[in-house]
Amino acid sequence: MIELIKNPNIDFLGKRYIAFAFSGILSILGIITIVQIATGHANLGIDFAGGTAIQLKFEKPVALHDIRLALEGGGLKDFDLQDLPTVNKVLIRIKKSEQELGQVSETITGILSQKFPENKYVVDSTTVIGPKVGGKLRADAGKAIAVAVIGILIYVAFRFQFKFSVGATIATFHDVLAVLGLFYIMGKEINLILVTALLTIAGYSLTDTVVVFDRIRENLKLRQRESIAIVMNSSINEVLSRTIITSTTVLLTSIALFFFGGEVIHDFSLAMIMGVIVGTYSSIFVASPIVLLWGGKRPFAKR
Repeated sequence: MIELIKNPNIDFLGKRYIAFAFSGILSILGIITIVQIATGHANLGIDFAGGTAIQLKFEKPVALHDIRLALEGGGLKDFDLQDLPTVNKVLIRIKKSEQELGQVSETITGILSQKFPENKYVVDSTTVIGPKVGGKLRADAGKAIAVAVIGILIYVAFRFQFKFSVGATIATFHDVLAVLGLFYIMGKEINLILVTALLTIAGYSLTDTVVVFDRIRENLKLRQRESIAIVMNSSINEVLSRTIITSTTVLLTSIALFFFGGEVIHDFSLAMIMGVIVGTYSSIFVASPIVLLWGGKRPFAKR
């Protein structure tokens, strides 16, 4: 309905080898990140690396932002906050071992007692998250992403044909690797929130890719005398405005969350911003060229 670019005629497939080289670098970076995560050398979050969870119960409601500023002002780092506002409870999770627990608890209680002298609290519970639990969560996160990618392969193979599913699966896996690798080189924390973002990105990337594939399939049936490369290029150009509008809408939402959504979902929204950009790029420059290379000639366009 809104045609941003009138009658575009860009040779996307002609640039596929440049795109493959760029995507190869992103994918290698993602694979290196997976190796680093598996060996425990990445900046792993508390869920994956283990640590200590301390739950405090306050007499009066308290803002998470104020607690965060107080703890950071006291020199504490690598912690997560979660609140239960209905019962005035706050959960503080910090990357400290069981041996350091006593010192950490004293530091936290000292900082908060000084910062909130009129709001009394008690230590409701203390839990140690061991490395075995973190290792299991890492394995489960990997399985979740693998199951999602396999599900995409099966769905697209059923909805279209196997040749299309190969392109969609490689493109989706490429997006996950790219965002994971970018988070690693930025020194960002790898945690369950990032895993949630990666699964969301996989869903978005698949949706964008399926729209392009659907137009390609329609045109391959209607224009059987033309070469596959010409038909695919034309199809990508036809849905280019739709792709830009959809991506921009999601991107604006993610940017709004990044700046105004608060500290808790900051990394999630950052991953979504990266994922939307990479996912839009891959649906055009990765998924479609792979279908062209894998599909060969005309047989897969038959009715």
